[in-house]
Amino acid sequence: MQAVILAAGKSTRTYPLTVTRPKQLLTVLNKTILEHNLDALAGLVDEAIIVVGYKKEMIIERFGNKYKGIRLEYVTQKEQLGTGHALTLVKHLVKDRFIMLYGDDLYSGKDLKKCLTHKYCVLAREVKDPQRFGVLKLKGGRVTGIVEKPKTFVSTLANCGGFVLDKKIFDVKLEKTERGEYEATDFINSLAGKEKIDYERVEDYWIPIGYPWSLLEANELLMATVKEKNLGRIEKGATIKGPVQIGSGTIVKSGSYIEGPVIIGEDCEIGPNCYLRKGTTVGHRCKIGQATEVKNTIIMDDSKVPHLSYIGDSVIGEHVNLGAGTITANLRHDSGSVKSMVREQLVDTGRRKLGAIIGDHVHTGINTSIFPGRKIWPNKTTQPGEIVTKDVM
Repeated sequence: MQAVILAAGKSTRTYPLTVTRPKQLLTVLNKTILEHNLDALAGLVDEAIIVVGYKKEMIIERFGNKYKGIRLEYVTQKEQLGTGHALTLVKHLVKDRFIMLYGDDLYSGKDLKKCLTHKYCVLAREVKDPQRFGVLKLKGGRVTGIVEKPKTFVSTLANCGGFVLDKKIFDVKLEKTERGEYEATDFINSLAGKEKIDYERVEDYWIPIGYPWSLLEANELLMATVKEKNLGRIEKGATIKGPVQIGSGTIVKSGSYIEGPVIIGEDCEIGPNCYLRKGTTVGHRCKIGQATEVKNTIIMDDSKVPHLSYIGDSVIGEHVNLGAGTITANLRHDSGSVKSMVREQLVDTGRRKLGAIIGDHVHTGINTSIFPGRKIWPNKTTQPGEIVTKDVM
């Protein structure tokens, strides 16, 4: 059995995190999105064809030609002409039936396994706001098509971008959409007129990663799977409560208080006298120092929050150094949902609490204060005492 993973796009909605990497290499629970999806496919497929494009070398270098028994093949999409175009590029490699996944969402292996009980299948989830999604048209329990962001009611079942298909779809000639792209869903719409297409509802999880704060939503949901595991060294006087994972080579110094679920990577230095609260993921080779508090935050590899700082509900990139006294404000005074700039538009995140989104290689000056939902682009710095009221680009 094969899988096809579409991972070529350049995601600007997840800037500044994807200025320096493809979205598939963003991390949740210290694993990249692509790793999560390959793990979901383990035992279901023996080969995965990955369509790459934007910063493809980073994906190929990281994963090589094999991942946990799954052979990996790469196909380059040189022009970003849509998901349908990306799928046509693998036609010569597809043998028969295959699972197709959008590479920037998180899928559960349990749900994908259910889909494989059908010849053709679409993975779907019930949503409250179907006008934001592609939704399934149904008749007699069958999928008769997918309608993108319908203006009138079609159904409440959103297309999750997980499909079971076969080579017959390549008999279809796609037409460009109004956006000038070829959509993979047009394959489904054409096939539905000739074959029975079933659907399965998500029972475990489907997490679309559309914005930087989507990583926090994924982190919060998957934290429920964290089990206690300690491969590091915990000094006397440190307190560990709840499910906490500590990687090898990591030291937790005296006075540190860690309240799980929390994940800490390898070769980290934690404390002394710091507070790691629920929902925090600390990457590999990181430092969390004296009198620092971190809550519900993703800190990626090789980053440091050395002392006297508060980081809450934030996403911190790689090789970041936060100066002493850096504070992320994560709650509006009126308790309204936090808004954030995305492609020059102010977007309501739907989150009551959201701190900062900080790109790779950022250095903040001492006593930097950052307003809720603000972003700092890679390689930028702040001045000592600076108050960040708008994105630093």
